[in-house]
Amino acid sequence: MAYIAIVGGANVDIGGFPEGRALAGDSNPGRVRVSMGGVGRNIACNAARMGLEVELITALGGDAHADLIRADCARAGVSLAHALCFPDAATSSYLFIADEHGDMALAVNDMGIHDRLTVEALAPALDALRGASLVVLDANVPARTIAWLAQTLEAPVIADAVSAAKADKLSAALPYLDALKPNRIEAQLLTGISVETAGGASRAARALVERGAKRVFLTLGAQGVCCADARETRFLSGGHPQVVNATGAGDAFTAALAWARLRNLPLSESALAGMAAATIAMESMETVNPEMSPERLVQRMAELRG
Repeated sequence: MAYIAIVGGANVDIGGFPEGRALAGDSNPGRVRVSMGGVGRNIACNAARMGLEVELITALGGDAHADLIRADCARAGVSLAHALCFPDAATSSYLFIADEHGDMALAVNDMGIHDRLTVEALAPALDALRGASLVVLDANVPARTIAWLAQTLEAPVIADAVSAAKADKLSAALPYLDALKPNRIEAQLLTGISVETAGGASRAARALVERGAKRVFLTLGAQGVCCADARETRFLSGGHPQVVNATGAGDAFTAALAWARLRNLPLSESALAGMAAATIAMESMETVNPEMSPERLVQRMAELRG
C-alpha cells in the first residue's frame, strides 16, 4: 500500500493559555493542557486524518512520555514501526505560553534527543524511507541527515523549516527539495531578505527557488501565503478563522502540501490546500484538530476560493 514517511520530532506539549492578556513576571490565571506534539508528529497526525497512510520515523526515549506518544500515534492511525528508541534519553518536550489571541507568545523546547537521528542511526529505517511515495523532513533532524536523505531518496521530499533557530539546517538540502515551507522569519534567515512587505516575500521566495527548491510556500500568517516555482510567483490571501490555538497551524499546512503533492495539484491549489488546513487547525484547542478530514479540507478549499 502507498504511504508517506515523515522524519521529524515527536514530543509532549505543555501549553498555558491565559484568560486575558498575560502579564510578564506574574502568575496568570488560565488553563494548562498537556498534549502530544512535535512538528513531525503533528504533520503525521494531520496527514493521517487527511486519509494518508503514514510512517513516522522519530526518536523516543525510555520513559513514560514515549509511551504516551506511542498510544497517541496508535489512536491517530500513525505507524511508529520504524521509530528509533534510545532508552538512556528523555523523550523531548515543548513548553509554550499563548497570548490572549491564542498565538504562541513564548516557548521553550527540550528536544536534544532528535540530534540522535543521524544517517547511521537511521540505517534500519532506510528500506521504509525508500519505499515511501513521498517523504517529509522537519528541521528538528540534524542538518547532515536532512541533506543526505534529500539527496539520496528518489521520492519527492518536502521540508518544514520548523523555527528560526533550526531553519538553516535546510540550506544544504535546498537543491534536492520538491517543496519547502518556511514562515516569514525562517525565509528571511535562509535568504537574508527582509520579508516585511509583499515585495520582500516575493523576492525571498524567488531566491529560495533559485537556490534549488522546486516549490516554495512562504507562509505569512493572516496575510496568506506567497508561493513560487520556476514559472511563477503567486500570493493567496489568508482566510478568517476563529483562532482558538494557532500552535500547529503550520504543521497542518505542511501535511496538506503532502496531500496535494500526491494528487499532483498545481502550485496555487497546493497553497490553497495548505491554507485550508491551517485555518481548520486554528479552530481547535488541540494541536491537531480532531475534525480534520479530507472532506473538510476540500470543503474549506472551496470556501477560500469563493
